[in-house]
Amino acid sequence: MIQFLSRHFIKDYQNTTDASVRHAYGTLCGIVGILLNIFLFLGKFIAGTISNSIAITADAFNNLSDAGSSFITLIGFKLASEKPDKDHPYGHGRMEYLSGLVVSFMILLMAIELLKSSVSKIRHPEGTIFNPVVIGILILSIGVKFYMAYYNKQIGIKINSAALFATAADSKGDTISTGLVLISTLVSHFFHLEIDGYCGLLVGVFIFYSGIQAIKDTIDPLLGKAPDKEYVEKIESLVIGHDLILGIHDMMIHDYGPGRVIVSLHAEVPSNGDIQEMHDLIDHIENDLSRECNCEAVIHMDPICVDDPVVNELKEQLSRIIITLDEALMFHDFRVVNGPTHTNLIFDVLVPYRFHMTDSEVISAIDAEVKKISPTYFCVIKVDHTYI
Repeated sequence: MIQFLSRHFIKDYQNTTDASVRHAYGTLCGIVGILLNIFLFLGKFIAGTISNSIAITADAFNNLSDAGSSFITLIGFKLASEKPDKDHPYGHGRMEYLSGLVVSFMILLMAIELLKSSVSKIRHPEGTIFNPVVIGILILSIGVKFYMAYYNKQIGIKINSAALFATAADSKGDTISTGLVLISTLVSHFFHLEIDGYCGLLVGVFIFYSGIQAIKDTIDPLLGKAPDKEYVEKIESLVIGHDLILGIHDMMIHDYGPGRVIVSLHAEVPSNGDIQEMHDLIDHIENDLSRECNCEAVIHMDPICVDDPVVNELKEQLSRIIITLDEALMFHDFRVVNGPTHTNLIFDVLVPYRFHMTDSEVISAIDAEVKKISPTYFCVIKVDHTYI
């Protein structure tokens, strides 16, 4: 249904990197979610009233809260599509993450209320009434929720939406919870065991877990999580694919919301190359990244000496020292500045997170080994930590 509606109501529906298309998908999913959840609420509320089941009634109000969640998602996409302004020059894309966070907290709230109701039902059990209409409503609800989980996840993947991922997780939880409610109704009728409260308790625990997971998934991009490995590799291959680029480092990827990514990096180029040619190449690469990776790219040129045998030999010696110290270490921006009394070896060392040595210990260890080559060599080391 969503694919049918998107083809007929979303202009250029396949261009999911376009902000207006993303907004249209978010709006469509929000409206469909609201309508389906209200439909499920009415059906389950009637079923819960008929059967006197706390689990079914609680599940009904869970669907009503889901309608509210879909409305929040709808508002989130609307706010996220607002253009940049003076106070928010990078746009409002993170509003989508915030809407997903609100949805996640609503999931938690509903889980807590369901847990309270279920404990009360366990302490004061009441018989449930079997009715074929109730069974039909529950089976239909499972099918609808399964479909909602599927389409929210698929559209979430298509437009890279944390809010839709949270909604998909909620719908998946509802599918399982309604399945447990159905089991409790059948067990009560055929085996005369009143497990309605216990099933409600299991549903509440599962929904609570889903809420915690959804909160994590929406908080991570707000805090600034590491970018996807595939995305980083795509950027690296596009840049390194040019013959005049000798290497890259200091890559930083800033996420200001889906479709609002800023990439900065340093590209090493031969120091004896033509500066105009190099500058033109960097402009060309920035345009390629913008087109292929849907980002704004800023590249800094680092000229590297490639034709001085003395510098190259020192670089090889330094490479062996650093690898011997720890294979996890890397270095870049190597330069040699000669003076009348000593020679400065200037370079950056990339240290992984939670390394077993402190930054100062790394510097001291490298400097001590370099001094063994010649006491006139002085290391000027800047310690870097990766952002990818």
